[in-house]
Amino acid sequence: MLDIAEELSRWVEQGRDFAVATVVAVGGSAPRRPGAALAVDTDGTAVGSVSGGCVEGAVYDLCQQVLRDGEPVLERFGYSDDDAFAVGLTCGGVIDILVTPVRTGDPVRPVAAAAVKAAASGAASALARIVTGPADLVGHALLVRPDGSHDGSHDGGLGAHPELDRTVAAEAAALLDAGRTGTLEIGERGARCGAPLTVLVESAVPPPRMIVFGAIDFASALVRVGKFLGHHVTVCDARPVFATRARFPEADEIVVEWPHRYLERAQVDARTVLCVLTHDAKFDVPLLQLALRLPVAYVGAMGSRRTHLDRNARLREVGVTEMELARLRSPIGLDLGARTPEETALSIAAEIVANRRGGTGVPLTGAHTPIHHDVTSVPAGRIGSVA
Repeated sequence: MLDIAEELSRWVEQGRDFAVATVVAVGGSAPRRPGAALAVDTDGTAVGSVSGGCVEGAVYDLCQQVLRDGEPVLERFGYSDDDAFAVGLTCGGVIDILVTPVRTGDPVRPVAAAAVKAAASGAASALARIVTGPADLVGHALLVRPDGSHDGSHDGGLGAHPELDRTVAAEAAALLDAGRTGTLEIGERGARCGAPLTVLVESAVPPPRMIVFGAIDFASALVRVGKFLGHHVTVCDARPVFATRARFPEADEIVVEWPHRYLERAQVDARTVLCVLTHDAKFDVPLLQLALRLPVAYVGAMGSRRTHLDRNARLREVGVTEMELARLRSPIGLDLGARTPEETALSIAAEIVANRRGGTGVPLTGAHTPIHHDVTSVPAGRIGSVA
């Protein structure tokens, strides 16, 4: 639901009733991941997607049914070649989809409204909904904030045991902290084993940061690709003549400061990627000395193999350990044979995605590795997630 929060927030403000279909779990080569959503209002207007086209028509009909009946529905769609006209996923995957009514007067509406409003404004929040379990609990929702406080659709919670609210809120806050969407297997009274309930937790967090150090032509291309991937992109360079809005019109922020001094005060987290394109020792060494000790997702540095070896030697001289050096992606990017700034930016972006998703970077043709590497469900009380 939260991946189409801006549209749904407008619908709520306009007083429109709607039903929303959300991907809960996937198996095989399903085209979209948990959290993907399609919503349909009473006029038949649709926004979003749950399958990239394979089962949209059937899900659209389900949304209309749920709008009429007022009862949530959990439906599974899978591959079928027995009937050429059967509704199924041609890619061979399986998806479970929860369809929930969000109508005026429905208990879930205030929670859903608050969740989409928060997500649309860029505030961090998580929406937890019961997917499987007792029929009288399916569809119940809990809005969880980063501090663990929460509001629910039924008696201020999920409408079961108070301990269930506390457990789900704690687990959802952990998922939110990591910026992930996933499922929980949990007991009706909050136990972390013997789990009769499945709870989908959707996280909405501000975009992950990409900080590009070095205001060069390659950086301009990387800024564009970073924005395309959904990052909040900052360009930092100590030279004011190069770090200008005219050269980087698509950057969210341009900082004129020595790179390591900016990084000392910058807010970073486990989703932040740092791309060092300066390939100048006076910038690189103090910057990487700090960067390799920060809890960020990715640190890459541009330069030839000779530059890489010289830079590593200089980093060792200032006390960077072998374990810290092992985090450095250098020369930056995957081997695409890139020449132009745009091709190089694509190479860097490909490595960032592979690092984030656990990909190998090898061609899929002839390979026997999974196309999707994300784990989407795990045993009781633990979290299955996708970024």
